[in-house]
Amino acid sequence: MFTSRLLAGRNILVTGGGTGLGKAMARRFLELGADVHICGRRKGVCDDTAAELMQAHGGKVTSHGLDIRDSAAVDAMVEGIFADKPLTDLINNAAGNFISRTQDLTPRGFDAVANIVMHGTFYVTHAVGRRWIAGQHRGNVVSIVTTWVRNGSPYVVPSAMSKAAVHTMTMSLASEWGRYGIRLNAIAPGEIPTEGMSKRIKPGDEAGARTIAVNPMGRVGTMEELQNLAVFLISGGCDWITGETIAMDGAQALASGGSFYELRNWSDADWTAARDSIKAQNDKDRAGRA
Repeated sequence: MFTSRLLAGRNILVTGGGTGLGKAMARRFLELGADVHICGRRKGVCDDTAAELMQAHGGKVTSHGLDIRDSAAVDAMVEGIFADKPLTDLINNAAGNFISRTQDLTPRGFDAVANIVMHGTFYVTHAVGRRWIAGQHRGNVVSIVTTWVRNGSPYVVPSAMSKAAVHTMTMSLASEWGRYGIRLNAIAPGEIPTEGMSKRIKPGDEAGARTIAVNPMGRVGTMEELQNLAVFLISGGCDWITGETIAMDGAQALASGGSFYELRNWSDADWTAARDSIKAQNDKDRAGRA
């Protein structure tokens, strides 16, 4: 679909780029000639991803260990990148989520999601955008949101609220920063099975099974489809698109709301089992970072 070396000369930052959707997008940008920066809380994971991508595709991938909830650390990372070469594009992909009845949430649980998705996404966008403006650089921002930004979703309220904030940021800054040649768009993908989503959002489910059962197209999404849409939005093929959130979900949100409403049928035992499964996965992840 895309011309070879389409993104040559680009310098792209992908948050949460060490795994999952972020890693897939970083790979495609690298294949098309871009220099890529990836960041994540687990520096070792990002280092391994950078080495893997460069070995497979050549090019340059720079790894950063960073918690985007720390605004000072975000600003320092972005300053270091710009000191070498200004970014041309930013992909806001880092996120956190888990299912929970809202009455069972703690403030700490709410903040664990909101501080990454809402605060962290703003910190990175602000750090990059103000440098673009000061340096008179054009730029693109693509943020990964969800279809819930339009209709909400039960049982993932911190994510629904925070992703809606990113959706609103996209519209707001598209109109504020358009005069500087800065575009902002968002992608709201349906289910593209990844390890993190399967273990924290749909514990106990066979990956993709629930989506396949209700999706109008009878399938889940693919990494290639996400890669292609992200590339198109930064490619220059239609730079008049800005301030938009594009759903990529096989019309599932139109047909069913695309939310977790069906979990209303879960019993207390189901919620306990899900909570225990998520806690076990979080403990495993923390042990891996130690």
